[in-house]
Amino acid sequence: MIVVTLTKVPQSLRGDLTKWYQEVQTGVYVGNVSARIRDLLWQRVEKNIGSGEATMVYSTNTELGYEIKTTRRNYDVVDYDGIPLVMRLNVDNMPQATKYGFSNAAKFHRAKVMAHNQKKVHTVISQPEITVLDLETTGLKADRDQIISIGAVKKLKDGSYQKFDQLIKIDQKIPKPITELTGITEKMLADKGIPLSSALVQLKDFIKSSVLMGYNFHFDETFLSCGLIACNLAELDNKTIDLMTIVKKTEKFLDNYQLATVLKFYNIENLQPHNALSDAQATMELANKLMKNGRIKF
Repeated sequence: MIVVTLTKVPQSLRGDLTKWYQEVQTGVYVGNVSARIRDLLWQRVEKNIGSGEATMVYSTNTELGYEIKTTRRNYDVVDYDGIPLVMRLNVDNMPQATKYGFSNAAKFHRAKVMAHNQKKVHTVISQPEITVLDLETTGLKADRDQIISIGAVKKLKDGSYQKFDQLIKIDQKIPKPITELTGITEKMLADKGIPLSSALVQLKDFIKSSVLMGYNFHFDETFLSCGLIACNLAELDNKTIDLMTIVKKTEKFLDNYQLATVLKFYNIENLQPHNALSDAQATMELANKLMKNGRIKF
């Protein structure tokens, strides 16, 4: 079990943690990921915390059964005969944060920043490039299972399309049900697959700054995030849209919201279900229909 508490941190960091932990109360996150993912996420917390503070408590095999990490500037974690204790530091010796005064120059600076932020908020990209993405994996757990196929379709501003289709080499067996579902075999990955790091570098170059879309995209986004962390690559910061969320708000009386059901409802044919590229192509058709109906706005 892992508990992370955040105070006064950037909203982007809080949103990022919800991919891995459940926010049970404002600023309090609870989850259970592998030690490797836990430590990588903590590194990201330390890197992106800004002027905020964070504390993490996680289960270990120590006498008390837990360890503590914190970024709080006036506290430190010390080991006292194997027991982790949080010690308050002498705050008189701590460097003080810069406080901005109320001079005309300071007021002008704040007004300029606010005006710039408002301008950015109201800036609208009329015809953004769109990339629809789909992954095939060895299972449902992003911290344990692996990506075996990446498929993507990119719609350019001129209305033309580009495709990305890549198998991934992995270091574990493919479960038989996954092979039966996707048609992907271990031999295919050995013969045609490339390392995940290479595939993700190519994918990022393919996506560039386009808007990312997918169906039940949280699943794919979580695997991508885990893969990028494991490969020491920068995470994607593209705008993302989950088409499942839009369909659920638009069509309230479907039997279910599986991709096959939704595609059938919108009269979209998927020639090869559970093939990453084919699923991405069908999902791009769904995105086009939702945009044409005014359901997606940028």
